[in-house]
Amino acid sequence: MNNHMELTFSAVAENEAFARMVISAFLMQANPTLSLVSEVRTAVSEAVTNAVVHAYGESGGDIVLRATLHGRRVDVEVEDFGRGIEDIHQAMQPFYTSQPEKERTGMGFALMQSFMDELTVHSAPGSGTVVRMCKNLDEIPA
Repeated sequence: MNNHMELTFSAVAENEAFARMVISAFLMQANPTLSLVSEVRTAVSEAVTNAVVHAYGESGGDIVLRATLHGRRVDVEVEDFGRGIEDIHQAMQPFYTSQPEKERTGMGFALMQSFMDELTVHSAPGSGTVVRMCKNLDEIPA
């Protein structure tokens, strides 16, 4: 059985913690390990933070968080309707930041990639951005 949720919230820094709590609560029905919950929370946090910081700037806007459980797999989307990303390949490079003057680390996409099994980014200037991430919720034995 699949279960789906969708939540729209304001693109303000305070809602990053809110998004982390929402995805955690949604994942609980699959009874994942705490380490898996932490990984998904961190990836969602990075995606939401990117939308808050880069999509809208001072103008504000909305972020949509979607998640679907497919048995032991979760698919997550974080969508904004802001300025979009001009060069996705460049933006996804570790340590790249479009705001070096604000002491950004440029590790958001790298963290998302390291914690999730799949990551795709769809964006174009003026069209917003959709970050899609997938995670298998079964621990793989070492």
